[in-house]
Amino acid sequence: MTTIQDPGDLTDVDLADADFAGVDPADVPFLRTPAPLEVPTAAGRTKPDANPWSAAAPAPARAAGPGSPFGDLTPAAEGVIRLGPPVDWGLVQLLRTRVSERLSHVVSTASPAMSARDKEQAGKDIIVDLIGEHVADQVASGRPRPTAPAQQGLARAAFDMVFRLGRLQPLIEDDRVENILVFGHDRVILELTDGTLVPGLAVADSDEELVEFVSFLSSRSESSARAFSEASPELHLRLDDGSRLTAIAWVTPRPQLRIRRHRLVVVDLDDLVRLDLMPRLAAGFLAAAVRQGLSIVVSGSPGSGKTTVVRGLCAEIDPDEQIVTAESEAELFLQERLPYVLPIEARQGTGEYGPDGRQAGEYTLMQAVMAAVRLNVQRTIVGEVRGPEALPLLLGMQNGTGSISTTHARDAGAVIPKLVNCAQTAGPQYSHATLTDAFAATIDLVVHLQMKVVRGPDGTKKRVRRVAEIVAVEPGDSPGTPATTHVFKAGPDGVLRPHVLPDPLRVLATDGFDLAAFTAEQEVS
Repeated sequence: MTTIQDPGDLTDVDLADADFAGVDPADVPFLRTPAPLEVPTAAGRTKPDANPWSAAAPAPARAAGPGSPFGDLTPAAEGVIRLGPPVDWGLVQLLRTRVSERLSHVVSTASPAMSARDKEQAGKDIIVDLIGEHVADQVASGRPRPTAPAQQGLARAAFDMVFRLGRLQPLIEDDRVENILVFGHDRVILELTDGTLVPGLAVADSDEELVEFVSFLSSRSESSARAFSEASPELHLRLDDGSRLTAIAWVTPRPQLRIRRHRLVVVDLDDLVRLDLMPRLAAGFLAAAVRQGLSIVVSGSPGSGKTTVVRGLCAEIDPDEQIVTAESEAELFLQERLPYVLPIEARQGTGEYGPDGRQAGEYTLMQAVMAAVRLNVQRTIVGEVRGPEALPLLLGMQNGTGSISTTHARDAGAVIPKLVNCAQTAGPQYSHATLTDAFAATIDLVVHLQMKVVRGPDGTKKRVRRVAEIVAVEPGDSPGTPATTHVFKAGPDGVLRPHVLPDPLRVLATDGFDLAAFTAEQEVS
């Protein structure tokens, strides 16, 4: 089984003389007693051996691999992921406290208000000062001076603790890691892009420390801060890089943490063809469907690639169209590639519950979808439908054109029953049959994805994501029974092939769909 070695076994730098292991705060003067809140002046200050932020200090890279500061991430023979030089995280935690204290004072006295970039730069300066004080304390007490690589590693770790994801940061920046699963501070599983599960190093020194750090993360965001406490034991948080973090504590034996990374943010349908997610003919069909303004629901199991497919579909939208995206946690980021996008993100409430059972400041996904309906835009994109927001989504599809949304379902045929059940959670005023007919009349296509991990003859694993069904939806002959037609359907080999094209969809040929190729392949299959 692939394992992740202790970083101490992988570094070329011998840090034994740095005496960082098992540091006692009582032995570190600048951590033991309150230091002045003012940033020290240059006079009389001992600087670190090397500026941790200079060119000599490697910075984390998005694309990891040979030469990465976190080591070679592709040593297939030895099956090891390397995470970089060892760091005393107890000392880093203490540094985080001192940096936060000094930074709070700097920010509170700054005029005008500091930007996020200015805060990070101020934090770097404070970290340099604190490490300089630590080096001076070590020398004054007769202890060995920490090496320059040790100082650089300590600086990066402290910065990650204050401004990034702490001990999780190297994993977030590792392009081989797709999902991070934490079952308590010392039981960490990394799900790699090929579906392999490998153990990871501890992400905190105790469960209590893990919960405290997640609470710090949840409150740190200036745009989407959310509560995480005994009163709010479940957290769903969008991270700065677009990854989605879910945490649960207090109601489980040990705190649980999941981070789902999005590796493909800027993607189009051609990219999905190259990734073998669908054949080119199916991509051409879906591109024409988007341009025609058909309403599409993308379904599948968690992690099957629904959000990625939605991004690919949205790449076909005319840049002049006005769009609203409604998401519980922002993941699509269409506003970064299309000019007329209004992104709306749900927000968790805080404080006491009102007479309506809602917390002050709460803004639900249902409200976000309703706002999109009122704005009367051409398209409404809903990140994931899993509750009462299905009802306003139905109204949006009836009012406009080209709605795109996702939902979890076991197959394409289960999508409409799932959306009907979601809509009925908003209230019993509509019957099951009425809602079924309404969804069947407004949804044009269901694109269903499947994901599985296959093992090759040599024992290696590979995660396979593919579009398994593209289904056309119409109202059925009897109430409450939708009519569905498989336009494309996967064969025994898992490859998507043409099946039956309903007559109303032949109009897609006017928007670039290759009807002749569909007919030719249909006859062969």
